[in-house]
Amino acid sequence: MAPKVDFIETGRGPIVVLIHSSVAGAGQWRRLVEELSDDFHVFAVNLYGYSGTDRWPDAQVQGLADQADLLAGFLPDPENHFSIVGHSFGGSVAMKAAELYRDRVDKLVLIEPNPFYLLSQEGRTEAFAEALALRNCIKENGSAGHWEAAAAVFADYWTGPGSWDAMPDDRRSKFAKALQPNFHEWDAVMNEATPLAVWCDALPENTTVISAEDTVRSIREIVELLEAACPNWHFEKLGKGGHMAALTRPEIMNPIIRRALA
Repeated sequence: MAPKVDFIETGRGPIVVLIHSSVAGAGQWRRLVEELSDDFHVFAVNLYGYSGTDRWPDAQVQGLADQADLLAGFLPDPENHFSIVGHSFGGSVAMKAAELYRDRVDKLVLIEPNPFYLLSQEGRTEAFAEALALRNCIKENGSAGHWEAAAAVFADYWTGPGSWDAMPDDRRSKFAKALQPNFHEWDAVMNEATPLAVWCDALPENTTVISAEDTVRSIREIVELLEAACPNWHFEKLGKGGHMAALTRPEIMNPIIRRALA
Protein backbone atom coordinates (compact mmCIF):
# COMPACT_ATOMS: atom_id res chain seq x y z
CA MET A 1 0.00 0.00 0.00
CA ALA A 2 1.30 3.43 -0.92
CA PRO A 3 2.04 5.66 2.09
CA LYS A 4 -0.15 8.63 2.92
CA VAL A 5 1.77 11.77 1.93
CA ASP A 6 0.98 15.16 3.40
CA PHE A 7 2.06 18.26 1.49
CA ILE A 8 1.41 21.95 0.95
CA GLU A 9 0.45 22.99 -2.59
CA THR A 10 -0.02 26.48 -3.94
CA GLY A 11 0.69 28.73 -6.92
CA ARG A 12 0.86 28.29 -10.68
CA GLY A 13 3.73 27.99 -13.13
CA PRO A 14 6.84 25.80 -13.27
CA ILE A 15 6.79 23.13 -10.57
CA VAL A 16 9.11 23.42 -7.55
CA VAL A 17 9.28 20.75 -4.83
CA LEU A 18 10.56 21.82 -1.39
CA ILE A 19 12.01 19.16 0.95
CA HIS A 20 12.48 20.14 4.59
CA SER A 21 15.22 19.42 7.12
CA SER A 22 14.98 17.07 10.10
CA VAL A 23 12.63 18.19 12.90
CA ALA A 24 11.19 21.09 10.86
CA GLY A 25 8.49 19.66 8.57
CA ALA A 26 7.11 21.40 5.49
CA GLY A 27 6.17 24.40 7.62
CA GLN A 28 9.80 25.52 7.55
CA TRP A 29 9.15 26.79 4.01
CA ARG A 30 6.12 28.96 4.87
CA ARG A 31 7.77 32.24 3.93
CA LEU A 32 9.47 30.81 0.83
CA VAL A 33 6.19 29.27 -0.33
CA GLU A 34 4.54 32.69 -0.14
CA GLU A 35 7.38 34.31 -2.07
CA LEU A 36 7.43 31.68 -4.82
CA SER A 37 3.70 31.13 -5.29
CA ASP A 38 3.21 34.06 -7.68
CA ASP A 39 5.58 32.51 -10.22
CA PHE A 40 5.77 28.79 -9.41
CA HIS A 41 3.53 25.83 -8.68
CA VAL A 42 4.96 24.91 -5.29
CA PHE A 43 4.78 21.58 -3.44
CA ALA A 44 6.27 21.41 0.08
CA VAL A 45 6.30 17.77 1.13
CA ASN A 46 6.27 16.37 4.66
CA LEU A 47 8.68 13.46 4.89
CA TYR A 48 7.96 10.26 6.84
CA GLY A 49 6.73 10.98 10.35
CA TYR A 50 6.02 14.68 9.85
CA SER A 51 2.55 16.23 10.02
CA GLY A 52 0.05 14.00 8.18
CA THR A 53 2.58 11.79 6.34
CA ASP A 54 2.73 8.21 7.60
CA ARG A 55 5.37 7.25 10.16
CA TRP A 56 8.26 5.12 9.00
CA PRO A 57 7.84 1.46 10.13
CA ASP A 58 10.15 0.88 13.10
CA ALA A 59 11.17 -2.58 11.93
CA GLN A 60 12.46 -1.39 8.54
CA VAL A 61 15.73 0.29 7.62
CA GLN A 62 15.13 3.56 5.80
CA GLY A 63 16.97 4.60 2.65
CA LEU A 64 17.11 7.90 0.79
CA ALA A 65 15.16 6.30 -2.06
CA ASP A 66 12.29 5.55 0.33
CA GLN A 67 11.93 9.23 1.16
CA ALA A 68 12.42 10.29 -2.46
CA ASP A 69 9.63 7.93 -3.51
CA LEU A 70 7.17 10.07 -1.55
CA LEU A 71 7.24 12.57 -4.41
CA ALA A 72 5.35 10.09 -6.56
CA GLY A 73 2.38 10.56 -4.24
CA PHE A 74 1.71 14.13 -5.35
CA LEU A 75 3.64 15.00 -8.50
CA PRO A 76 1.26 15.61 -11.41
CA ASP A 77 1.57 14.38 -15.00
CA PRO A 78 4.64 12.11 -15.24
CA GLU A 79 5.74 14.05 -18.30
CA ASN A 80 6.06 17.32 -16.37
CA HIS A 81 9.47 18.68 -15.48
CA PHE A 82 10.16 20.19 -12.06
CA SER A 83 12.88 21.64 -9.83
CA ILE A 84 13.80 20.62 -6.28
CA VAL A 85 14.99 22.54 -3.23
CA GLY A 86 16.23 20.57 -0.21
CA HIS A 87 17.76 21.56 3.13
CA SER A 88 20.02 19.38 5.31
CA PHE A 89 18.44 15.88 5.38
CA GLY A 90 16.01 17.21 2.80
CA GLY A 91 19.05 18.07 0.68
CA SER A 92 20.17 14.44 0.73
CA VAL A 93 16.65 13.31 -0.16
CA ALA A 94 16.64 15.93 -2.95
CA MET A 95 19.86 14.46 -4.35
CA LYS A 96 18.32 10.99 -4.48
CA ALA A 97 15.08 12.31 -5.96
CA ALA A 98 17.02 14.18 -8.65
CA GLU A 99 18.84 10.96 -9.47
CA LEU A 100 15.64 8.91 -9.64
CA TYR A 101 13.80 11.53 -11.71
CA ARG A 102 16.86 12.72 -13.61
CA ASP A 103 15.10 13.11 -16.97
CA ARG A 104 12.51 15.41 -15.41
CA VAL A 105 14.51 17.60 -13.03
CA ASP A 106 15.48 21.01 -14.39
CA LYS A 107 17.16 22.64 -11.41
CA LEU A 108 18.39 21.41 -8.06
CA VAL A 109 19.07 23.63 -5.03
CA LEU A 110 20.88 21.98 -2.12
CA ILE A 111 21.10 23.90 1.14
CA GLU A 112 23.80 22.34 3.32
CA PRO A 113 22.96 18.73 2.33
CA ASN A 114 24.02 16.02 4.79
CA PRO A 115 25.05 12.80 2.97
CA PHE A 116 27.43 11.98 5.83
CA TYR A 117 28.52 8.65 4.35
CA LEU A 118 30.53 10.61 1.75
CA LEU A 119 32.86 11.72 4.54
CA SER A 120 33.72 8.09 5.21
CA GLN A 121 34.06 7.23 1.52
CA GLU A 122 36.36 10.18 0.89
CA GLY A 123 38.60 9.76 3.94
CA ARG A 124 37.34 12.74 5.95
CA THR A 125 37.83 10.72 9.13
CA GLU A 126 37.46 13.40 11.80
CA ALA A 127 34.42 15.02 10.22
CA PHE A 128 32.78 11.61 9.82
CA ALA A 129 33.51 10.80 13.48
CA GLU A 130 31.73 14.02 14.45
CA ALA A 131 28.61 12.98 12.53
CA LEU A 132 28.85 9.40 13.81
CA ALA A 133 28.92 10.61 17.41
CA LEU A 134 25.71 12.56 16.84
CA ARG A 135 24.10 9.55 15.13
CA ASN A 136 25.04 7.30 18.04
CA CYS A 137 23.59 9.76 20.54
CA ILE A 138 20.26 9.88 18.71
CA LYS A 139 20.12 6.10 18.28
CA GLU A 140 21.06 5.25 21.86
CA ASN A 141 18.82 7.80 23.54
CA GLY A 142 15.98 7.22 21.08
CA SER A 143 16.07 3.46 21.67
CA ALA A 144 15.80 4.12 25.40
CA GLY A 145 13.01 6.66 24.96
CA HIS A 146 15.19 9.50 26.25
CA TRP A 147 14.20 11.94 23.56
CA GLU A 148 14.89 15.11 25.50
CA ALA A 149 18.49 13.96 26.09
CA ALA A 150 18.84 13.29 22.36
CA ALA A 151 17.22 16.62 21.49
CA ALA A 152 19.59 18.56 23.76
CA VAL A 153 22.64 17.23 21.93
CA PHE A 154 21.00 17.61 18.51
CA ALA A 155 19.98 21.23 19.11
CA ASP A 156 23.36 22.26 20.49
CA TYR A 157 25.19 20.62 17.57
CA TRP A 158 23.20 22.30 14.83
CA THR A 159 22.42 25.69 16.38
CA GLY A 160 25.28 26.18 18.85
CA PRO A 161 26.12 25.34 22.46
CA GLY A 162 23.47 26.52 24.90
CA SER A 163 20.64 26.38 22.36
CA TRP A 164 18.79 23.69 24.28
CA ASP A 165 19.13 25.45 27.64
CA ALA A 166 17.81 28.66 26.07
CA MET A 167 14.59 26.99 24.86
CA PRO A 168 11.37 27.47 26.86
CA ASP A 169 10.08 24.23 28.40
CA ASP A 170 7.11 23.93 26.03
CA ARG A 171 9.40 24.38 23.03
CA ARG A 172 11.74 21.68 24.34
CA SER A 173 8.89 19.18 24.56
CA LYS A 174 7.74 19.90 21.00
CA PHE A 175 11.30 19.76 19.68
CA ALA A 176 11.98 16.40 21.34
CA LYS A 177 8.80 14.94 19.84
CA ALA A 178 9.57 16.35 16.38
CA LEU A 179 13.06 14.78 16.52
CA GLN A 180 11.75 11.22 16.60
CA PRO A 181 11.67 10.64 12.79
CA ASN A 182 15.40 11.47 12.79
CA PHE A 183 16.04 8.06 14.39
CA HIS A 184 15.43 6.45 10.98
CA GLU A 185 16.82 9.28 8.87
CA TRP A 186 20.32 8.47 10.10
CA ASP A 187 20.10 5.07 8.40
CA ALA A 188 19.34 6.80 5.12
CA VAL A 189 22.33 9.17 5.22
CA MET A 190 24.78 6.64 6.66
CA ASN A 191 23.89 3.59 4.55
CA GLU A 192 23.70 5.26 1.13
CA ALA A 193 26.53 4.01 -1.10
CA THR A 194 26.42 6.22 -4.22
CA PRO A 195 29.99 7.41 -4.95
CA LEU A 196 30.69 11.11 -5.15
CA ALA A 197 31.58 10.95 -8.85
CA VAL A 198 28.24 9.33 -9.66
CA TRP A 199 26.36 12.19 -8.00
CA CYS A 200 28.22 14.66 -10.18
CA ASP A 201 27.23 12.76 -13.30
CA ALA A 202 23.66 11.95 -12.31
CA LEU A 203 22.48 15.30 -10.95
CA PRO A 204 21.56 18.31 -13.11
CA GLU A 205 24.35 20.54 -14.30
CA ASN A 206 22.09 23.34 -13.10
CA THR A 207 22.69 22.46 -9.44
CA THR A 208 23.26 25.14 -6.80
CA VAL A 209 24.76 24.36 -3.39
CA ILE A 210 24.24 26.96 -0.65
CA SER A 211 26.20 26.89 2.58
CA ALA A 212 27.32 29.16 5.42
CA GLU A 213 30.97 29.70 6.25
CA ASP A 214 30.21 29.29 9.96
CA THR A 215 28.43 25.95 9.62
CA VAL A 216 29.45 22.77 11.48
CA ARG A 217 32.54 20.88 10.35
CA SER A 218 30.74 17.82 8.97
CA ILE A 219 28.64 19.91 6.59
CA ARG A 220 31.51 22.21 5.65
CA GLU A 221 33.60 19.23 4.56
CA ILE A 222 30.71 17.67 2.61
CA VAL A 223 30.38 20.95 0.69
CA GLU A 224 34.15 20.98 0.10
CA LEU A 225 33.92 17.48 -1.40
CA LEU A 226 31.04 18.48 -3.67
CA GLU A 227 32.80 21.65 -4.78
CA ALA A 228 36.01 19.81 -5.67
CA ALA A 229 34.26 16.95 -7.49
CA CYS A 230 31.48 18.89 -9.28
CA PRO A 231 33.09 22.04 -10.77
CA ASN A 232 30.14 22.64 -13.12
CA TRP A 233 27.77 23.22 -10.21
CA HIS A 234 27.20 26.66 -8.71
CA PHE A 235 28.24 27.26 -5.09
CA GLU A 236 26.88 30.11 -2.98
CA LYS A 237 28.47 30.97 0.39
CA LEU A 238 26.89 32.97 3.21
CA GLY A 239 29.32 34.70 5.54
CA LYS A 240 27.18 33.90 8.59
CA GLY A 241 23.99 32.06 9.37
CA GLY A 242 25.03 28.55 10.34
CA HIS A 243 23.33 25.34 9.32
CA MET A 244 19.83 26.58 10.05
CA ALA A 245 19.99 29.76 7.96
CA ALA A 246 17.18 28.46 5.74
CA LEU A 247 14.90 28.88 8.79
CA THR A 248 16.57 31.69 10.72
CA ARG A 249 17.73 33.96 7.88
CA PRO A 250 15.02 33.68 5.18
CA GLU A 251 15.54 37.32 4.20
CA ILE A 252 19.03 36.33 3.01
CA MET A 253 18.44 32.74 1.94
CA ASN A 254 15.19 33.05 -0.01
CA PRO A 255 16.48 35.53 -2.64
CA ILE A 256 19.40 33.17 -3.34
CA ILE A 257 17.00 30.25 -3.77
CA ARG A 258 14.78 32.31 -6.04
CA ARG A 259 17.73 33.33 -8.24
CA ALA A 260 18.80 29.69 -8.51
CA LEU A 261 15.30 28.75 -9.69
CA ALA A 262 14.90 31.67 -12.10
